[in-house]
Amino acid sequence: MKSRLPLVSALALSIGLAVIPAAQAALPLAAGSDIRSLAPVLEKVTPAVVNISVSGNKVSRQVLPEPFRFFFGPEMQGEQVQERPFQALGSGVIVDAKKGYVITNNHVISDADKILITLMDGQEYEAELIGGDKQSDIALLKVDAKDLVEIEFADSDQLRVGDFAIAIGNPFGLGQTVTSGIISALGRSGLNVENLENFIQTDAAINSGNSGGALLDLEGKLVGINTAILGPNGGNIGIGFAIPANMVKSLTEQIIEYGEVRRGVLGVMGGELTSELARTFGYRSQHGAFVSQVIEDSSADKAGLKAGDIIISLDNKPVRSFSELRAKVATMGADKTVNLGIYRDGKKQEIEVTLARAEDENVAANTLNESLEGATLAKAETKDGVKGVKVTEVAPRSPAAMSGLEKGDVIIGVNRKRIKNIAQLRKIIEAKPDVIALNIQRGNSSLYLVLR
Repeated sequence: MKSRLPLVSALALSIGLAVIPAAQAALPLAAGSDIRSLAPVLEKVTPAVVNISVSGNKVSRQVLPEPFRFFFGPEMQGEQVQERPFQALGSGVIVDAKKGYVITNNHVISDADKILITLMDGQEYEAELIGGDKQSDIALLKVDAKDLVEIEFADSDQLRVGDFAIAIGNPFGLGQTVTSGIISALGRSGLNVENLENFIQTDAAINSGNSGGALLDLEGKLVGINTAILGPNGGNIGIGFAIPANMVKSLTEQIIEYGEVRRGVLGVMGGELTSELARTFGYRSQHGAFVSQVIEDSSADKAGLKAGDIIISLDNKPVRSFSELRAKVATMGADKTVNLGIYRDGKKQEIEVTLARAEDENVAANTLNESLEGATLAKAETKDGVKGVKVTEVAPRSPAAMSGLEKGDVIIGVNRKRIKNIAQLRKIIEAKPDVIALNIQRGNSSLYLVLR
């Protein structure tokens, strides 16, 4: 987990030292004292941050290299499967006290057979996994308990660099710990922590075990879910990252309604807006998402978006980068209508777009299974009217290519179960079967490919 320096608390608790006016004005007043303190806010919200402990078995598979098989017996010729028990710790945030909904990171509960939640008062409950999303690293749990306390969502799009922030979690399994600092940066991406990155950066101290914990504003509202740190050996060096509350809220609402995340897609390709690109297109800012290509028949194409457009806002909120645009669109959900502010030919204008569902567009297959890395999948229908998942691209020498996948293949079944779209394919694979046998239609032939 990321971490940041306890700047606010250090200032607030330094009796006899001058406190900067901005901090003094922002912090609440402790009862019967002129010393500023976060305690009044924390007393209300800390019961809503829980400790999470998980246990389960991780399956590892290893195939003995061909040159060494001669020296071992027949029992060592095939794939070796090992199960190893594991335990892990993390944090979570109660966001609905009546229904018992708890948000955490997907990586905290990944592969877990048992999830235990410990409240601030020491009570323990077994939690049920409602759903999760690996790409955004968010998971939703449910616990059957009474008299819970919840934390209210803030509008994370209103955050500014320099705003004070409070981090609460369970670092190193020590128990609930509070740290404080500021918002150091917004819209961070390119960290390769998750597939969809639009992080809030903070210097509030975040360490291993803080994953899934709360990042709050001074009103005690949730501005983000702490998820990662940048530092050696998992230690705090003042650079922590949180998933914005608006993204978290949208994702959890989808999980509650559909049991899964129905990812939205715009249908554009592009990149970050450099100063050279901005000058070339007569735009005076480096904040925005440059559109290099509009996919034919996509939502963007139907709405009239064009290559060369610069997307500068989404629902009247500024877009800082292409990565931020991608993450926000993907987590908003399919079929949602959004308003895009664009810069085209020296003028600003607005375009209304209804987002398509990700399964209707190309999807990187490595998000489903490592053996499919290098393949791109899309919803398809064969000449015979059979619906399935088409392999639109296969990178040379990639795991997908070595598995035997070829461009143009149509996956119509998995483990003898018929599939018609990527969502059905994903559901079967995420159940972690021991073997994944893909029923492939290749030209006029039908065959099976077995993934290990």
